[in-house]
Amino acid sequence: MHASKMLLLSPACTSLPAPHRNRSSSYNAIYRRTGSYAPLKVLSMANESSESESSTIAKVAIVGGLISTPVIGWSLYTLKTTGCGLPPGPGGSIGALEGVSYLVVVAIVAWSLYTKSKTGSGLPNGPFGLLGAVEGLSYLSLLAIVVVFGLQFFEQGSIPGPLPSDQCFG
Repeated sequence: MHASKMLLLSPACTSLPAPHRNRSSSYNAIYRRTGSYAPLKVLSMANESSESESSTIAKVAIVGGLISTPVIGWSLYTLKTTGCGLPPGPGGSIGALEGVSYLVVVAIVAWSLYTKSKTGSGLPNGPFGLLGAVEGLSYLSLLAIVVVFGLQFFEQGSIPGPLPSDQCFG
């Protein structure tokens, strides 16, 4: 049998009461096999691989968020004080980091909202509580983006585009 298709059955709990006549025959069959009315949990080895994938995604999100939020803070400070975003930098690397940072924060917030809609709570805390911290920082960064872009729009009449302009770096 293929490892990812193998199912393991285990009792969910063994502290339930003895059999009663009003239980269905499937409950009685479970009791005869396990000595408990607890429903069987279906465990799959595929869960282990999905947990390791989600753990990897969480670690990538932690690293990305811890790098992106300070970059966005620097970008928003520069935008507010100069009216322009970050300079392109050598080979456009700083500008690219700025753009990717905005995308990372939006992705983390989107993942958080998706998880909230499916489970009723946000992202798990993750290792050392860092995923929860990155989630909170991402929401704060998104709020700062809305505020600074809104102020920029009302003061300048527009927000800078994603590409460097001649008026900022010409």
